[in-house]
Amino acid sequence: MIEGPPPGAGRAAAGGLRPGATRGLVSGTIPFSSVDGPGNRFVAFLQGCNFDCIACHNPYTIHACHHCGECVDACASGALTFDGAEVSWDADACTGCDDCVRACRFDSTPKARTLSVDELVEAVRGPAPFLSGVTVSGGEATLQAGFVRDFFATLKADARLGRLTCFVDSNGAAPAEVWDDLDPVMDGAMIDLKAFDDDVHRRMTAQPNAPVLRSIEQLAAGGKLHEVRLLLLPGVNDAPEQLARTAAWLRGVDPDVRVKVIGFRCHGVRPIAGDVPEPTAEAMAGYAEVLRGEGLERLVLV
Repeated sequence: MIEGPPPGAGRAAAGGLRPGATRGLVSGTIPFSSVDGPGNRFVAFLQGCNFDCIACHNPYTIHACHHCGECVDACASGALTFDGAEVSWDADACTGCDDCVRACRFDSTPKARTLSVDELVEAVRGPAPFLSGVTVSGGEATLQAGFVRDFFATLKADARLGRLTCFVDSNGAAPAEVWDDLDPVMDGAMIDLKAFDDDVHRRMTAQPNAPVLRSIEQLAAGGKLHEVRLLLLPGVNDAPEQLARTAAWLRGVDPDVRVKVIGFRCHGVRPIAGDVPEPTAEAMAGYAEVLRGEGLERLVLV
């Protein structure tokens, strides 16, 4: 079963709790990234996802920790302890080897932390002078939309941090009301379109693609669609006719849409995708030719 964050994550407690006290389940952060939106960005990865992608490069962000304790013996640094009910992680003792993640049978990590918005904002302050913005990714960020909203709102209201742009990196499987809730504090969204064909999408993610298509349409109409990302797996979702149909639909949504074409990489993926080949440079050029042939001009090949 695909799990999201624990009940209550990303929502302020009853009684009008201030936004800075809203708490979320955070898998980890990166102080500087040039590949998660425009410019140099602070990135927060939230724990929990509603997709089960065969090509996931962050499978440890799919589920919340089961606290089974199996990862403790894999930790050579002694950063993990288990009291019979809960696994605890000592960040200061951790060497970052990720043996615990590799030992986990449940696509999770014992290192995810429940943080308040204020705590996450404080993590942004140090690198802020060198940043153009922040991006919330995952897992799936929209599963904790209340936490994301309050994080962005707190940044916008801060005298030093208000200049930072706020982006969401999402699989797009969120209802319209989530995007409506985020819209006042979100500067842009990057949406992964795994496959325009619903059957292919279900084989790749175990979920339908209709919510993703609706999200792309809604965000484009509201001027908040920064880019659509196409992760292409040879022999899975890269057939020329599929790409042509995808491009024609995207052009109809927004003729000027920015599309990032990402070639599948084997490094770090789940064993189930281990036999999928990486696309050659010639294949990547072919993808671009098909997409441009259908009128998409703003392509970025990665």
